[in-house]
Amino acid sequence: MSTSSSVFSEIPDFNYSEPAISTDAEEFEKVIRSRRSTRNFTNDPIPEEVMRRCLELALLAPSSSNMQPWEFYWVRESQKKRELARLCLDQPAARNAQELVVCVARLDTWRRNRRLMLELIAHSMPEAPPAIIRYYEKLIPWAFWHGPCYLLSPLKRLVMNVIALRGPMVRGPSSKSDMRVWAHKSTALACENLMLAIRAFGYDSCPIEGMDGTRVRKLLRLPRAAEICMVIAIGKRAKDGIYGPQLRFANSYFVFEV
Repeated sequence: MSTSSSVFSEIPDFNYSEPAISTDAEEFEKVIRSRRSTRNFTNDPIPEEVMRRCLELALLAPSSSNMQPWEFYWVRESQKKRELARLCLDQPAARNAQELVVCVARLDTWRRNRRLMLELIAHSMPEAPPAIIRYYEKLIPWAFWHGPCYLLSPLKRLVMNVIALRGPMVRGPSSKSDMRVWAHKSTALACENLMLAIRAFGYDSCPIEGMDGTRVRKLLRLPRAAEICMVIAIGKRAKDGIYGPQLRFANSYFVFEV
């Protein structure tokens, strides 16, 4: 492979194979269908080991270029939990949860994570194709660097659109708003991993977006480049924890064959 961009169009020779393990589709469907946004929880505690395993499973979610632009803050200190519930507008799900996890999208950790990726490749994949190395050395900085305060974003967007006249190419992220979408997309995938893991262990959750994200960021002392994606309330489902049957619109509104 002559260029780092060829990683998009060619299958690299990693000399590595990982057969798919056997899974139980029916059990997985039970997890999916029984995951409900639970608004009230019992006082039953969640074992610490369960929380740690579920957080570990959350981190196995896929992310763009494996940049993993997420952070999860398991809020355990009592006063912080009460304040976090207040910042979630004292919703029952937050107020009654046994555990609260703040899921954060990071727009600024790509430099560190790029370095970590290169270190992992060197350690775990010493015979990785050169194009993979060049991808992280050359293309990742080009994709994610926008100059101080994103001042170069307009120029970067113009350059990308001009190059794209020659043929298909990735045109983003070319602005701060693109970076926000990029980070939140990957973080949301990890959030779903976390909620499904919680359900698989027999507990329940509720994703909370109704909150004062600015004050939540201050509560956790996060930098401006850290954005609150959602807060996940976790606990054992109370008898009145589900407000009604699961309502979904007809598949025809959302699924298309073209």
